[in-house]
Amino acid sequence: MTDSLRRVAIVGGSRIPFCRSNTVYADKSNLDMLTAVIDGIVQRFDLDGVQLDEITAGAVMTHSRDFNLAREAVLSSKLSNLTPGITLQQACGTSLQGALNLAAKIACGQIESGIAAGTDTTSDAPIVFGDKFAHRMINLTQARSAKQRLGALKGFGPGELKPVSPTNGEMRTGLSMGQHCERMAQEWQIKREDQDQLAYESHQKAAAAYEDGFFDQLITPWGGVSRDNNLRADTTIEKLSTLRAVFDKSTRATLSAGNSTSLTDGAAAVLLCSEEWAAERNLPVQAFLTTGRSAAVDFVNDEGLLMAPTVAVAEMLQRAGLGLQDFDFYEIHEAFAAQVLCTLKAWESKQYCRDRLGLKKPLGSIDREKMNIHGSSLAVGHPFAATGARIVATLAQILEEKGSGRGLISVCTAGGMGVSAILERP
Repeated sequence: MTDSLRRVAIVGGSRIPFCRSNTVYADKSNLDMLTAVIDGIVQRFDLDGVQLDEITAGAVMTHSRDFNLAREAVLSSKLSNLTPGITLQQACGTSLQGALNLAAKIACGQIESGIAAGTDTTSDAPIVFGDKFAHRMINLTQARSAKQRLGALKGFGPGELKPVSPTNGEMRTGLSMGQHCERMAQEWQIKREDQDQLAYESHQKAAAAYEDGFFDQLITPWGGVSRDNNLRADTTIEKLSTLRAVFDKSTRATLSAGNSTSLTDGAAAVLLCSEEWAAERNLPVQAFLTTGRSAAVDFVNDEGLLMAPTVAVAEMLQRAGLGLQDFDFYEIHEAFAAQVLCTLKAWESKQYCRDRLGLKKPLGSIDREKMNIHGSSLAVGHPFAATGARIVATLAQILEEKGSGRGLISVCTAGGMGVSAILERP
């Protein structure tokens, strides 16, 4: 441990291309993909056989076999088997929270290095049976005699074999994230055309980033693909406007498949360390992770499910002594175009900032030209737990290319939570 806090360096990241569910990665598991991105870090920074202090990683859609996911990925990777793995889960904020946890340990001298990562596949979603059949199977495996086995099967009916379909609905409300976001869009009067415009811009920016070679170092080709297959460089506002609403069938509905993220498979990772550790290995420092904040909203009692980033960012800025305009870049996760627009509108609202955030004045508006400059989740996809690491690595590389500056990260998550962070390059 150290007597004073140290700067936390971001060396760089790696991800595999993000692909729509049930396409390229249909037969890949969370372990497969997580191992691939860890090995991407190993390859990029010459860490073959190196013992790191910690891997923090997780997934949202998991099987029972994924209980020790981070450690199993280490053992499957080219890192030293002496590297410990910690499995973490905070919905869509998983890998950003993992980075913040590692950063705290690095800052206080508890560890020197670590990888924060996330992976998710909805192609390999867990299919389970109902409680009655599950309990019957447990009783059957515990039976020690033929009589006990027959007893465990007594009353069995074919209906028990009907699987429980996986869902992304909120347990407390029964509504999907899209349904919740549609309600937010109505509350904040977010127009359909504004959502489509943001989605269009995301695809255009991401396509341009590929053409400019921005993703060359960040993406490790894998599974036969070298770029995100959700990206639609040829999409137009006209095409997007023709898509029907998907979460609400009323005439006022605004969220479509085009302005919402698709179900996506993929993984991402980012390497963090002390400056000393990086210098010893002659590794570049792209940026520094300086602070972060998590927050939650009471969506059960009708706060907007995805509004927690407004709180997390406001609290983080107060602690950091910064204003919302004190940034060169903004990386705001595009779970839905409406979510981004609701967040921006809330920060501009005098009433919301006063009544909900406890501020004397609004946080204000941001320069939209500085937001998601290489596209974001609407274009590249959103494998839930992987998004935070993707954004950290993207922003760190942006700052390195610029040579200096400060960037803000905002990620909304299921369960009414939000995670935010600040990256800087002096």
